[in-house]
Amino acid sequence: MPIHPNPRSVAVLAYDGLCTFEFGQVVEVFGLPRPEMGDDWYRFQVCAERPGPLRATGGFRVEADGGLVELGDAATILIPGWRGIDAPVPDDLLDTLRAAHARGSRLVSVCSGAAVLAATGLLDGKRVTTHWRYAERLAARFPRVRVDAGVLYTEADGVFTSAGSSAGLDLCLHLVRRDFGSRIANDVGRRLVLPPHREGGQAQFIDRPVADRENARFAHLFDWARSRLGERITIERMAGEAAMSRRSFIRRFEAATGSPPGEWLIGERVRYAADLLETTGLGIERVATECGFGTADGLRHHFRTRLGISPTAYRRQFAR
Repeated sequence: MPIHPNPRSVAVLAYDGLCTFEFGQVVEVFGLPRPEMGDDWYRFQVCAERPGPLRATGGFRVEADGGLVELGDAATILIPGWRGIDAPVPDDLLDTLRAAHARGSRLVSVCSGAAVLAATGLLDGKRVTTHWRYAERLAARFPRVRVDAGVLYTEADGVFTSAGSSAGLDLCLHLVRRDFGSRIANDVGRRLVLPPHREGGQAQFIDRPVADRENARFAHLFDWARSRLGERITIERMAGEAAMSRRSFIRRFEAATGSPPGEWLIGERVRYAADLLETTGLGIERVATECGFGTADGLRHHFRTRLGISPTAYRRQFAR
C-alpha cells in the first residue's frame, strides 16, 4: 500500500443512528490528548456522513466538524458500528472509503461497521469478523467475504475488522501497538484498565460463563508462568501448579481464556520478546533464550506468525 502523507491523522465516521458505545471506544483511544506523547500522538477528527445533527443511541445528537472530504483525507478511518448489517451504505461514503484506501489509508470497523467495509468490495475473498450475533447475516449479504466469528479482529490489505463491542478496544490497542510499540500500547491499556492484548476469540463469550474462582486460580498461574518464561514450561507443569489433572486443566484453561495453554504461553513469550526488543540491546539469540524459545529460529517463526514481522524489523521500527 502507498505510504500516507499524514500517518497520525485519524477520523471516525458519525452517522444517523450512531452506535454510541463503539463511537466512545474510538474517541477514548485516539481522541483523548496524551501530553506525554508530545506532538507525535494522533490528530483526531469526527466526520459526519451528512451535514446536520445526527441521532445517536441513548437519546442525544452529534454534530461533527468534518464531513466526507475530511474523512477521506485521514490516514486511519474508523467505522464505529453501523445502522444495521442489512442497512444500505450511501454510495458517496463507499466512494470515499475506496479512494482513501487506494491512497494508503487504513480502514477500520468496530462490530457491525464491518458491513460498511464489506460493501466497498475491498474485502472480497478476505477474512472479516463482526459480532457473533451478526456473522450469519453478514455472510449472507456479502457471500464473497469470508466471515470468521471466532476471532476478536482481522486484518487484510490495510482493512481491519473487529468483533462485537469491547473487541473494538482490542483492535484499537493493536493499531496503537503497530504505530508506537508495545510499551505505549501497554500504557494506553493501563489507562483503560485493560490488558494490552487478549488471547482467544469470540467463542469464549458465547453462552459459556466462567466462575470467578476459576479466574482467580488461573490469575496465580498466569503470574507464575510470566515470571519464568525463560524456563521449560510444559502443560504438565502448568497443570501441577494449578493443582489439576492434565485433562481437567486443559479443559478449564481453554474455557477460561478461549485459548489452549500452549498457545497462551507462546503469546506471552512473543510479548515478552517484543518488550525486550524495544527496551534492551540484547542480541536475537539472547532474547530467544530469555523468552523460552530456545533458538533465534524459533523466535523468528513465532514472532512472524503472531505479529507478521521479523524480530529485527520490529526492533528497527519500535526500539526506544
